[in-house]
Amino acid sequence: MSRSVIVLLVLMLAFTVTTNAAAQTKFDPRDFSGVWGRFGSRAGETGILFGGGCQECGDPGFGVNVPPFTPEGKAKFDANKPAYGRAAGSPVAPNEPFGRHRSVMSAQSNDPTMQCEPSGSPRIVLSTYFSPMEWVWSKDRVLQHFEWTNEWREIWIDGRQLPKEPDVNRWYGYSVGHWDGDTFVVNSFGYDDRTWIDHFGFPHSDQMRLEERYKKIATDKIELVMTIDDPKIYTKPYISDRKVFRKLSKDEAVVDGWQQLTDDRCVPAEEFDFNKTVRDPAAGITH
Repeated sequence: MSRSVIVLLVLMLAFTVTTNAAAQTKFDPRDFSGVWGRFGSRAGETGILFGGGCQECGDPGFGVNVPPFTPEGKAKFDANKPAYGRAAGSPVAPNEPFGRHRSVMSAQSNDPTMQCEPSGSPRIVLSTYFSPMEWVWSKDRVLQHFEWTNEWREIWIDGRQLPKEPDVNRWYGYSVGHWDGDTFVVNSFGYDDRTWIDHFGFPHSDQMRLEERYKKIATDKIELVMTIDDPKIYTKPYISDRKVFRKLSKDEAVVDGWQQLTDDRCVPAEEFDFNKTVRDPAAGITH
């Protein structure tokens, strides 16, 4: 084989590899369809909280760089008793993030979700570290469908503005979205202040404003950075860590042979029975 032929074959091979790579990396940056999660597999026990799975998908909480509290914010933070994190009273680990060292037994926690109250947002968005969500797009709004508690969140994209002073605050607030280039920006306001920002018990007020910036960075990856502006609770904006969602394959999205999210609700009758027969006795509480 002549040298010129060899060079030609090498060039053709290089062109083929480059073309295939380009085809694999090309994607529609505004196509968020499908089911997405921030864990390594469909099973929650391999998720971020348990130290496995998708290490790039981000911290399970809102963020480790917590700004200083206002006096009102510190009082609310101290009053919240989470059941997640390191146990209160145990040795503090090196480089342990603030607020992760005060968990109590479930029976002693005042986490509202343990009474089957709604998670609110951004907490429901953060629940994707163990349970997936689905994006559903229509002409005038976007729906985020969460497997955890089978919750639906509306994001309006019809040009409306957020209410300045809503008559009724909502568990999931009022949300509007728009495109900033290829980044989908969601702004929300009007939250019920009984919800927590995350399961580590970080609070917010009814004046919290939440901004979410979603950007598709690969065919099967969406990154998210959130900012909370709540001057009643924090002395400056609280910016989240980077979160990365992984698109579940069709096989992973199938449950019991049916392609959908599971009906993973918090049922009060079941929750209270579990508390009475398992959770409370474990903490020495009798009924």
